[in-house]
Amino acid sequence: MVVDDHPMWRESVARDLAEAGYEVAATAGDGRTAVRVAAAARPVVAVVDLQLPDISGVEVTRHLVAADPPVRVLVLSASGEQQDVLEAVKAGATGYLLKSAAREEFLDAVRRTAEGDAVFTPGLAGLVLGEYRRLAAAPARADDGAPRLTDRETEVLRLVAKGLTYKQIAQRLVLSHRTVQNHVQNTLGKLQLHNRVELVRYAIEKGLDQEAE
Repeated sequence: MVVDDHPMWRESVARDLAEAGYEVAATAGDGRTAVRVAAAARPVVAVVDLQLPDISGVEVTRHLVAADPPVRVLVLSASGEQQDVLEAVKAGATGYLLKSAAREEFLDAVRRTAEGDAVFTPGLAGLVLGEYRRLAAAPARADDGAPRLTDRETEVLRLVAKGLTYKQIAQRLVLSHRTVQNHVQNTLGKLQLHNRVELVRYAIEKGLDQEAE
């Protein structure tokens, strides 16, 4: 699903997706239409602009990720401002890409978003990591009651936080792709998280992305 208030841009993005083999279930030129149409179209991924004429792309993101089933949101925006990026991610966006991205970079970001990877334009990921590290620096309780993870689950979680794909993790740890997915799903269940993006946030907050290779 493509959500953008500029018809030419919206049509161009939809055309690129269709030519790459994706089914464009719906398009929308404003936020409220997007939320309403998504309920019927049930897209897997929504490409959403932040600047919309009624409600913001951040608010649209909140609605879409709260849907059943939740929609994975890739924000495609002209803004690289820190506040815009952080608000989108905190609203639940899986990724954030600048409109200056090349076509191939955009299509790769859509594919990775569909797979649950956190995707950011180079440079923007640092803003997100920095924010979560800042939050993690806040005083913590002596015992936060966090569930115990196995050594292997912790190892997989650390690599997820570093941005590696499941395939890359499988190659590094000499495991099957399915085994890595199982470890991630077990970890999500133990930590009561819902997707890979939340898992990355948890790992960053625990400082796992900082550990040595």
